[in-house]
Amino acid sequence: MTKDGRRRTGQRGETIAATWLQRHGYRILERNWRCPIGELDIVAEEQGVIVFVEVRTRTTVRLGTPEESVDARKRDKLRHLALWYLAVRHWEPRTYRIDLCAVYLDQTSQRAHVVHLPHAVEG
Repeated sequence: MTKDGRRRTGQRGETIAATWLQRHGYRILERNWRCPIGELDIVAEEQGVIVFVEVRTRTTVRLGTPEESVDARKRDKLRHLALWYLAVRHWEPRTYRIDLCAVYLDQTSQRAHVVHLPHAVEG
């Protein structure tokens, strides 16, 4: 898959994940929030808790599952991004968590399956 194709797949996965979260009672605050150290895919709120959601989308698990793709370095980066976001918004201290939405896309049927993992990254 080309770089452009991966980007489109990732964007589609983020849209699917955001829709899934909204249907399950989350309020989407921001998407693709950027700062000097990186990007947060989705920032949401659920029952007063700020939820930072990393979205990983796969059309095949040949190279591993979306869940497996969040390694120690990525978990550290997500923790730093969450704290940066809270500091910029002056929301410290505020209860937050970091979740993972694994989006599996079937290229043949164009169907998607979302696996939501709350607290996927400990803060």
